[in-house]
Amino acid sequence: MTTYLPDGYEISADPARIDAARVHHWLSTDAYWAMHRPREKQDKAIAGSLNFGVYEVGSGEQVGYARVVTDHATFGWLCDVYVDRRVRGKGLGKALAAAVRDHMGPMGVRRILLATKDAHAVYAEVGFEPLPGPDQWMVFYFDQSLRPQPR
Repeated sequence: MTTYLPDGYEISADPARIDAARVHHWLSTDAYWAMHRPREKQDKAIAGSLNFGVYEVGSGEQVGYARVVTDHATFGWLCDVYVDRRVRGKGLGKALAAAVRDHMGPMGVRRILLATKDAHAVYAEVGFEPLPGPDQWMVFYFDQSLRPQPR
């Protein structure tokens, strides 16, 4: 598979490297899907997921994050993909999505799903495509504020 990672960055799935405080700050203050998410909930999500970090090679500073909710055998849901605003535009989001894809493939996972409001082109570049038969999928909302409003 094609690697998109620019020089000077690395991606790791080592959970010990995740800067949970930084991830929480990014998501709870700057990600439309996770605004105001409590730290306890974010920490629980990290603990129950396969996590990926993007790091600057020289400093080791974390500059990106993604997690996959998965059974490690049949299914994965890619979520909470975030790249620090100061390093956007370098292809790190694309590299992160490709790294997740490449990490999950050898597990025998049959599909990885994701939802995005604004990054379809990024994911398409690494092989994601629109969901076939969206009428076959359903959702249950515990939080009714997440339910789409009629237009």
